[in-house]
Amino acid sequence: MTPPKTISRSAPSIVGATTIISSLLAVQTAGRGFVDLTAEVAKFVEDAAAKEGAVTLFIRHTSASLTIQENADPTVLDDLTTALARLAPENAGWRHDTEGPDDMPAHVKTMLTATSLQIPVLNGELALGTWQAIYLVEHRARAHRREVVLQFIGQVE
Repeated sequence: MTPPKTISRSAPSIVGATTIISSLLAVQTAGRGFVDLTAEVAKFVEDAAAKEGAVTLFIRHTSASLTIQENADPTVLDDLTTALARLAPENAGWRHDTEGPDDMPAHVKTMLTATSLQIPVLNGELALGTWQAIYLVEHRARAHRREVVLQFIGQVE
């Protein structure tokens, strides 16, 4: 007896990726924590008149990162901050401390997360799941001005 098929997919869509649209997003952080970028990225996709393709985000820093995480329960972000602090504590005897005790742990946290993300754009919308949001993660204790390159590649209206 063959088990029922539990996987399905839609028909493929073919897009000639002849358009590349870029923008630089400047983000002022308040210090260690998460900044939700989802609305800004969605606005970029809308302003670009993006139809089908992908949007890429790239953060131009080594002590902050990008992630896609749950947006429904804020305690998830608190727990992730705690987990990262346990993985790269400030008092671990780091040799690189030129910019302060939080600098080397920030580099490690960036290495453990991501400096770029790619999100599909389908029918002019980010193809994020219901509970997903795009976050900039500030790993330094004090506030910083961060830059994120946004780039859409694909078909526009």
